[in-house]
Amino acid sequence: MKHNKLIAAIAEHAAQQPEKIALSTDHTTIDYATLYLAIRQQAKAWHTSTGKTISLAVENSPAWVILDLAALECDIPLVPLPFFFSSAQWLHAIQDAGAQVLITDHPEIFAPLLAERIMQTAQFTIADKTLTQFDLQQTHQVTLPAGTAKVTYTSGTTGNPKGVCLSADNMLKVASSITQASELNSLDIHLNVLPLATLLENVAGVYAPLLAGARCIVLPSQDIGLSGASGLDVQTLFRILNASNATTAIFTPELLHALVLHLESGADTPTHLRFLAVGGAAVSPQLIKRAKALLIPVYEGYGLSECASVVALNQRQSNRVGSVGKILPHVHVTLSDDNEIIVHNNTYLGYVGQDNPPGDTVPTGDIGYIDEAGYLFISGRKKNIFITSFGRNVSPEWVERELKFSPNIVQAAIFGEARPWNVAIILPRGLSTTAQIDYAIQTINQHLPDYARIKRWIKADAPFSATNQQLTTNGRNRREMIWQYYQDKINALYEEV
Repeated sequence: MKHNKLIAAIAEHAAQQPEKIALSTDHTTIDYATLYLAIRQQAKAWHTSTGKTISLAVENSPAWVILDLAALECDIPLVPLPFFFSSAQWLHAIQDAGAQVLITDHPEIFAPLLAERIMQTAQFTIADKTLTQFDLQQTHQVTLPAGTAKVTYTSGTTGNPKGVCLSADNMLKVASSITQASELNSLDIHLNVLPLATLLENVAGVYAPLLAGARCIVLPSQDIGLSGASGLDVQTLFRILNASNATTAIFTPELLHALVLHLESGADTPTHLRFLAVGGAAVSPQLIKRAKALLIPVYEGYGLSECASVVALNQRQSNRVGSVGKILPHVHVTLSDDNEIIVHNNTYLGYVGQDNPPGDTVPTGDIGYIDEAGYLFISGRKKNIFITSFGRNVSPEWVERELKFSPNIVQAAIFGEARPWNVAIILPRGLSTTAQIDYAIQTINQHLPDYARIKRWIKADAPFSATNQQLTTNGRNRREMIWQYYQDKINALYEEV
């Protein structure tokens, strides 16, 4: 069997440094020779599954990595299912992608959910983890694009996520660029913080380190200090970051903010960390500056599922605060007449159920610009721009990211369509007072043009969350739902004037 680039790299590492640790947990290690053997054994076990699509609902673990790599090895399309999805989203993804098999380490969750479709149940063990395999009855025939290696489901702004079909080549081009941009080498230790079912951690946090012969520390999310889509115990995360001696990791902006607050309260900056990538949502330049003041080696990046994740990334020798870095070599980026970012090359094979392939160009829906030095800047989402009654265009994400990284503000959403000034819905942090929020807004307003400033604000009745449909599962505001809930209060503020 001819290996793809990643499996070939693992085979080479296994031959040259068989005892080099590839994967580890808090109680076990797997060297490259053992990893390669496990991949081949699982690929052999799956030889009768060729032509099937397998869904995977397993906690972060070496078993997840082995199953994922074995699927790559034998060309089986894999559908990772994040545990922060709702039951309805799990069912949608399984049915939408036409998965005939589900493998999970939580059969107690999926057995009742899939009861009417389960034809056969079996158990097996990989890397000391007991897994359950459900063979499922298909409700309808699904044909995925030729060459599909992974179907990744993104939450978007609607209830049912879309299945993005990617080839192995799509993902490995990104992993190769990440390996070069972050200067990964065999001495690195990568701490897998985000769920492996998220494409960013899968490609940049597993494929890239393994290409370089590095080590991945793979722990269940709860052991890292994460729970659900937004739960965080920062002390646990900080303890693991230190104890692991991790040199690299990937954070979301909220995780970075929590780490910054923890260090500002007196904790020591981890000295072994050399490359902390941050992405998944807009990052405040002020937060980046605070992180750098604490000597955190943070590098902001940008990507999207339709391009197999990362498109641009700041790097050690080219790092400009406020930008998402320079374009990685496997893609090309242009701007439309209205400044929408267009990505060329390495684009997805299509969405599940899409009749016509998308071609080699992806309009991202994001607006921005590229400066004279080649750094990419993101201004916001094209569809979210609103126009004030003075005819000024406002990108709300730009203002919201500044607001929510104030020490006194957890979440924010701003509105001002066809109005003379803007209103913010704000969730205060902890016991922050009205006066503190007022001061935070006043401080932020000083750095904004007049048309983007916040004049009035409303305290949120509850956090924006996936449960109340005011937040997507990847942490973005669902603006239409927030507006529907608060529109009467917002309109009342304008009527007072």
